[in-house]
Amino acid sequence: MADGRLIIGTKRYSSWSLRGWLVVHLAGLDVEEVLIPIAGGGGTAGIRAVSPNGLVPYLEHCGARVWESLAIGEYCAEIAPALWPRERAARAHARSIAAEMHAGFGALRAALPMNLGRVARPLGGQGLAGGLSDAVRGDVARIEAVLSETRAAFGGGGPYLFGGELTVADAMYAPVIARFLSYDVALSPVVAAYAASVRTHPLMVRWYDEAAREPEAWRLDRYESVA
Repeated sequence: MADGRLIIGTKRYSSWSLRGWLVVHLAGLDVEEVLIPIAGGGGTAGIRAVSPNGLVPYLEHCGARVWESLAIGEYCAEIAPALWPRERAARAHARSIAAEMHAGFGALRAALPMNLGRVARPLGGQGLAGGLSDAVRGDVARIEAVLSETRAAFGGGGPYLFGGELTVADAMYAPVIARFLSYDVALSPVVAAYAASVRTHPLMVRWYDEAAREPEAWRLDRYESVA
């Protein structure tokens, strides 16, 4: 019998669910996955009925109830400490950039919703300069700086932000990487290489594959119609 359950939303669209799902799997938690398709608007009644904050992801594990992706990451790191870097300064940096992602980048989230079924193309069929607002370009530039500076300072030659294994910080940035790829955002060579490493991680491959197998009835025009 499983030790609990992880409530998530539609894999094609739910960026926050992806974050929670990644850390739960990286920590090796034995939980049942419960997927509730996201509704078209006004929230999802099925999610509100089971999640304390009415959102996904929501984790129940061995008597603990945890919501919010970053809190789930912290909980999983208590079980699997390698989900944060071991060295103090690196760990502080990882927590800082994870929190920055959790709290920020609203312009990018609104303009480039996650849609893993989108054929990679720039927003509006234009290049980076023409298709994105100044606010979104600012978000992209800041994320590129975070990723490239972190890799330079703490990557140690590994493919991920802090070396050879994914951390909570990588999980927090994974959905943004998916957005960059879906909207064909021009990236520096360092960040492009990092994006390729994240996309080909076995857990990301699995999530994409499972998203592709979701019923067409779950698709929502507000995500699919973004030009």
